[in-house]
Amino acid sequence: MDTPQPADLDPRIRAVVAAFRAPSTADAAHALARAGVPVFPCAPRAKYPRTRRGFQDATTDPGTVAWMWRQWPDANVAIPTGRVSGFDVVDVDTHETGSGQAAFDGALQHGLAGGWAFAVHTPHAGLHAFFPNPGIEQRSWALSKAHVDFRSDGGYIVVPPSYVEYDDGTSGTYRLAAVASGPVSPVDGVALRDFLQPPRPRPVFAPNPSGDEEAAERLARYLLSEPGYRHVRLFWAACRLAEENHDYDVALSTLGAAAVQLGLSPREAERTIRNAYRHAHPHAAHPTPGPESSTFEPGGRRRPNPPQAVIS
Repeated sequence: MDTPQPADLDPRIRAVVAAFRAPSTADAAHALARAGVPVFPCAPRAKYPRTRRGFQDATTDPGTVAWMWRQWPDANVAIPTGRVSGFDVVDVDTHETGSGQAAFDGALQHGLAGGWAFAVHTPHAGLHAFFPNPGIEQRSWALSKAHVDFRSDGGYIVVPPSYVEYDDGTSGTYRLAAVASGPVSPVDGVALRDFLQPPRPRPVFAPNPSGDEEAAERLARYLLSEPGYRHVRLFWAACRLAEENHDYDVALSTLGAAAVQLGLSPREAERTIRNAYRHAHPHAAHPTPGPESSTFEPGGRRRPNPPQAVIS
């Protein structure tokens, strides 16, 4: 059911709401174009564009809009989302596999989606919530597990009074569901996505000070036990220390000194150990010495002020 429009609703939004109540898609297309919202035709009873470039052919030119609907009088009407139209859309899907309504309700309760200007019922029992675009680039995204999509720059949306038939046999008309009765504000697409699907936390690798020297010296003795495959065995030994969260500097001084005794240059040894730590902990930060730097000298003596390993 439509809610009353507040007197202070933006005139452009009022014009779009009126266009969505138009008796035909051609009338809606002309009304939207007059309101400054670019439109383009989609195939009758479908959501794919009729023009070659799709939403990139969207226009507000009245002559072009008239020509489009003369060519395809039964075409559905669609608008590009994002900055070009001034609207972002949160698409709440409902399928046999699940519904996005609970996720959207949670976003509303947390103040992340409460500024919508108007909402549209979709033929598949879903919901399109329209928000004013903030005038900056926002990328579109889709979260299949949450059953919520976000349409902004690079996307488009079919609008009322378009009619669609689906492959599963269902069909229906896009229709205006509600108009905002309170303040209207943009939606932060990134914040909404992170709320609906929190990013995976990056692993934290804490140093393991206990036994650092003993473990490193044991592996250094292994390196010195035979001369062959120096790079391979150094990489393997450094990976073992990294996997057990042993200190990078200890690995560098102990294993590096052993590798130098076997004939590797300090730079070769340091690079191999650093690569091993990166391989074992790809999400951790590691020291990046300059092209001429090395943190140890032949014989195991440490150079002054070695770079500190950061495994956090």
